[in-house]
Amino acid sequence: MDVTWWGHATVAIRERGVTILTDPVLRNRLAHLHRRRGPRPRLDRAPDAVVVSHLHGDHCDLPSLRSLPAETRLIVPHGAAAFLRRRLGERDFVELKAGQETRVRDVTIRAVPAAHDGGRTPKSRVRAAALGYVVTGDRAAWFGGDTGLFDEMKALGPVDLALVPVWGWGWTLGPGHLDPARAAEAMRLVEPGVAVPIHWGTLWPVGCGRVRPDRFERPGDEFAACSRSTAPQTDVRVLAPGESTTL
Repeated sequence: MDVTWWGHATVAIRERGVTILTDPVLRNRLAHLHRRRGPRPRLDRAPDAVVVSHLHGDHCDLPSLRSLPAETRLIVPHGAAAFLRRRLGERDFVELKAGQETRVRDVTIRAVPAAHDGGRTPKSRVRAAALGYVVTGDRAAWFGGDTGLFDEMKALGPVDLALVPVWGWGWTLGPGHLDPARAAEAMRLVEPGVAVPIHWGTLWPVGCGRVRPDRFERPGDEFAACSRSTAPQTDVRVLAPGESTTL
């Protein structure tokens, strides 16, 4: 299994000749967020499938999804396809609830719970329950999307790899997020062999770099430090955007 972190929650997972792309944000600026820090994603091939964890704009970016080939399968939370079909046109949508799964050739994708708000925006009527996904071929990878701790987290394992969110895109965190310490606690529960911290240090609102630059630079290393004591069984690999690792 090869994985490339392209920043925020966008990861390319290559397993058994299949490429799965998570929560693609493929452009340099996102709404009120500051310009991307790090390289813009350069996909060497179109993904066979995309998983969307929830409908927030930094995880379900319509221009990025629109830029993908029409034949790319879009795996989304149950109830999200109608909204996306109105915005993207007819696509190969697969809706999943937690516990359901689908296959992309020789790879299985199972939807799992996440503790995060499922609305498109705070006041939007467009809602679909947030999910994580476990991608399984010869190896198994859990993609957390955006989540807080939840009771069923221990049941996610065993997995070989955790793509775990360790921060957000501002200098504070609201409910439904993991900070480095809580993300390390998640590793204690899930017990992955390898963990790659995601959802940090990529997309920043204007001024964040001046107000709290530590929230841009440190969450990945803070997660690694917390994991050494909380989840020593897990090999934490802190990647920079555009870097890859292999299991």
